[in-house]
Amino acid sequence: MMNSMKNQCKAAPGTLIEGKWHKNCYTLIKELGYGANGVVYLVRRNHQYAALKMSSNGASITLEVNVLKSFAKVQASALGPSLLDVDDWVTKSGNIPFYVMEYIQGPDLLTFIEQKGHAWLPVLMLQLLNDLEKLHQSGWVFGDLKPENIIVTGPPVQVRCIDVGGTTLRGRAIKEFTEFYDRGYWGLGSRKADPGYDLFAVAMIMMNTVYPKRFNKSEGGLSQLTWMVKQKDVLKGYEKIILHAFQGHYQSAAQMRRELLAAVNKEQPAARSVVQQSRTTKKVSAKRQQHKRKKGGIMETVIIFLIVISFYVIYMFGQLI
Repeated sequence: MMNSMKNQCKAAPGTLIEGKWHKNCYTLIKELGYGANGVVYLVRRNHQYAALKMSSNGASITLEVNVLKSFAKVQASALGPSLLDVDDWVTKSGNIPFYVMEYIQGPDLLTFIEQKGHAWLPVLMLQLLNDLEKLHQSGWVFGDLKPENIIVTGPPVQVRCIDVGGTTLRGRAIKEFTEFYDRGYWGLGSRKADPGYDLFAVAMIMMNTVYPKRFNKSEGGLSQLTWMVKQKDVLKGYEKIILHAFQGHYQSAAQMRRELLAAVNKEQPAARSVVQQSRTTKKVSAKRQQHKRKKGGIMETVIIFLIVISFYVIYMFGQLI
């Protein structure tokens, strides 16, 4: 089915994709990835890059569009790209629905950790848990949460998720998952969409940073995962948090975040320094943005004043003539 989906949505670099309804045109640059629910391409429009996802499954496209709209409403857009356009592409084989979203650039989570070091792990996880809390409160569970779907942008450093295909309404069955991050695969819970499902995946992502090639399930269950945690010194300071997530002790992402932050402050001086550094960078960035907005507002006022004065001078000159 996946190969059939890809063949139906296959397009060569340089292809011009024009929306049937909105008439926006996109030049296809390259394929970014594909899965069970469609193909994602890097495209360009008016010298701006974006990501375009197309699928022969219209219902899947509609669901993902609704998810992105929901993220925007609850200010949880950091967990997904901004939605830019929704349309149909008319081809010889028929109409193919697509949507266009913000193109998020940066290394994936594992690459970032490999480059910058494990001291950054709690920074990224604290951000991720904060965004997951907002998502869960809005009635959604991310579902297919894994490092490949997490991009680190910046500065300031920020985690962003790039694939909302597995996002599921709370209470329903998870519709898309990857076994290594799936609690059902490890025999530690159901595939029902609840906060605990995502939090299990967060713990497995933390494991994945010290087991970059992952590992196979042998006996499975809590015993194998516990043993794997204890083999890595990097995870010692977070062992309690990881095991609690495996056992489903957390009722919310906020609860897991509080315990992770407490562990960082207590036992991880190097990580604590990076967390503080990240917070300082964010504050500086926010102040700069505020200064730019304030400066822009002053300039706008000055321009409006000059325009009004110009009109007044022209009017007075006309009266004198």
